Amino acid sequence: MSDSPEAPSTPTFDLIVIGGGPAGYPAAIRAAQLGMKALCIDSWLNRDNTPSFGGTCLNAGCIPSKALLESSELFHKAGHEFAIHGIGVGTPVLDLKKMQERKMAVSKANSGGVKLLFQANKVTGVFGHGELLGNGQVKVTAHDGVATTYKAKHILIATGSAPVELKKIAPFDGDKIVDSWGALDFSAVPERLGIIGAGVIGVELGSVWSRLGAKTVILEALPGFLPMVDAAISKEALRQFTKQGLDIRLGAKVSAVAKGKTDVTVTYEQDGETKKETFDKLIVAVGRRPFTDKLGADVAGVALDERGFVKIDKNYKTSAAGIYAVGDVTGGVMLAHKAIEEGVVLIEQLHGEKSEVNYNAIPSVIYTNPEIAWVGLSEEQAKAAGHEVKVGSSPFAANGRARALESIAGQVKFVSDAKTDRVLGVHMIGPYVSELCAEAVLALEFAATTQDIQMTMHGHPTLSETFHEAALAVDGHAIHSANKKK
Repeated sequence: MSDSPEAPSTPTFDLIVIGGGPAGYPAAIRAAQLGMKALCIDSWLNRDNTPSFGGTCLNAGCIPSKALLESSELFHKAGHEFAIHGIGVGTPVLDLKKMQERKMAVSKANSGGVKLLFQANKVTGVFGHGELLGNGQVKVTAHDGVATTYKAKHILIATGSAPVELKKIAPFDGDKIVDSWGALDFSAVPERLGIIGAGVIGVELGSVWSRLGAKTVILEALPGFLPMVDAAISKEALRQFTKQGLDIRLGAKVSAVAKGKTDVTVTYEQDGETKKETFDKLIVAVGRRPFTDKLGADVAGVALDERGFVKIDKNYKTSAAGIYAVGDVTGGVMLAHKAIEEGVVLIEQLHGEKSEVNYNAIPSVIYTNPEIAWVGLSEEQAKAAGHEVKVGSSPFAANGRARALESIAGQVKFVSDAKTDRVLGVHMIGPYVSELCAEAVLALEFAATTQDIQMTMHGHPTLSETFHEAALAVDGHAIHSANKKK
């Protein structure tokens, strides 16, 4: 801990937030709304060395990836689906440069919006690297090297996460072997694309480049596909993605990666055999690590766990007085919306409000086609937790709106408690389930019973009718689809 006296000119705030991503910037805004003098520090630099608020999510993750997913899906539809609608466009021509320019424009619009929000809410935003000095002080080293020290009663660590690098096997080189950010910036569609990791990032990126023409192989060390998803949904997802051309190899443990002049050769073990595959580009998507580089945690007395995550209590307090942490840097489910809520809740708690995050109602989404979304317990998790469950599902093939959209793949599945009728979880795969999932989140948030959903009218024709039908199917009451219940 530093015991040097505070410089008379040290700018003082009520709250200093280190990190301007989804965990940090909403917290700073909420603090300002509640009357606090807030400072938000962000060290992000884009490829062109321009600073930007929004962190990985707005600049190199959630937003740009969704922009490319949408563009690639439209390209695929133009070549494979438009004719069904009576729209003749011939063979679509890919302009990847323009597609990438649109992606960047979408990201910049969102990140620029954060700056405008800071101005509207009177949040002070500065660019540079924030470092804890102890005694409520934070040193900010700007990108030009100029350092300034700030002081605050409360300090919030919201530095997020970074891609895990397989340094011994496949270190990033920014060219042939890339992380998730690099995978969004390809200037040409690779003829052969390899991806290590079949998690959310792996399948989303695989979907983008596969649609645009890359022969895509995803190597997953685990024996099961998307184990965090309900087994029925996971099975359907694997079937759909395989049908689309994604080559997903489960139980494939990568042991070596060798770079050649023009390609990358990956050696992996599968089913007791040693196999090799050669790619033009290799994406490593095996998870994310907490970003605490040069944070000064040890100086400030902020304890980290064995994996480098910041240790916190149930109210987001670290081991150092006056210092808190939220979002990816604390571990748990690494999702932008979870980080947002944690930051806002912390600020409201500091203001004396009894605010909290319901960790049993956090939605998850995979933006493939069909989309995958879920909240709450899967059937397997519910049984393991000791619940006597009843389950019902309904396919989108029975939904009129889905047929009109040419998107009948998938289903909605309810998992409910057989004794209390409470909804324990909802898992789904199909068109726009990222949006349908919000109703399931509300159901869990308000402790709804299955009957509550059954008795709620849903518009016709809408995709939400499949959600309603799945709830009805739990008790064998489905009207427009076969009753699939247990």
